[in-house]
Amino acid sequence: MMHAQARPDNLIAAHRRPGAGPTILFLPGYGSDMAGTKAVALDEWAVKRGQAIVRFDYRGCGLSGGSFEDFTLDHWREDTIRVLDSIDGPVVLVGSSMGGWLMLLAALARPHKVVGLVGIAAAPDFTEWDFDAETRAVLVCDGRITEPSPYGGTTTYTYALWESGQRNLLLGGPIAIDCPVRLLHGQADPDVPWNLSLDIAQRLRSDDVQVTLIKDGDHRLSRPQDIKLLIATVKKLLETL
Repeated sequence: MMHAQARPDNLIAAHRRPGAGPTILFLPGYGSDMAGTKAVALDEWAVKRGQAIVRFDYRGCGLSGGSFEDFTLDHWREDTIRVLDSIDGPVVLVGSSMGGWLMLLAALARPHKVVGLVGIAAAPDFTEWDFDAETRAVLVCDGRITEPSPYGGTTTYTYALWESGQRNLLLGGPIAIDCPVRLLHGQADPDVPWNLSLDIAQRLRSDDVQVTLIKDGDHRLSRPQDIKLLIATVKKLLETL
């Protein structure tokens, strides 16, 4: 959910669990926060395992400062790298939807710190392929567009968000990431086409890339069986590092 906060815009709320490395850093999706089902489930598993994990809210989301509409992909990329830099030692990024875009951008920015990636319906470049000509026209004219969300409430997009997306596009060529990457995607995802994960896999420079498709999986992949698969994927990846 999206929350306007009367807190300082530079405040990033984070929840840190000490433990063995590499540290897991969870990146939520667009308008989501660190209290989501997948983030909490991964946190609970990490505690039982004794694995270090960090969850956080982008600015304008959850418990962090600022109003949601004032921030863009550029800001949330900065937030991700800021939290990443605050963690000692190597990090495995787990990114959901837009968080999957941000995990790729962060891995490109900190290649020696990020040692593994797990994407859940990763959505790089969504402002390019998901914003049709009519949506872009409204954004240019009105500066924002608000639509009903299939998950409840409404979702707002801004022209500034689209502009920031254009500055961070990744799918026009190779993606220079060399660490192991695991991509999970539901084939019943109505929001992010599942073949996007295949496109990402093809563009990644790393040879250690695996894509897992869940035939009846939706966008959120938050059912018990989806959570079980996510945890198993993260566990197996950690065991190879």
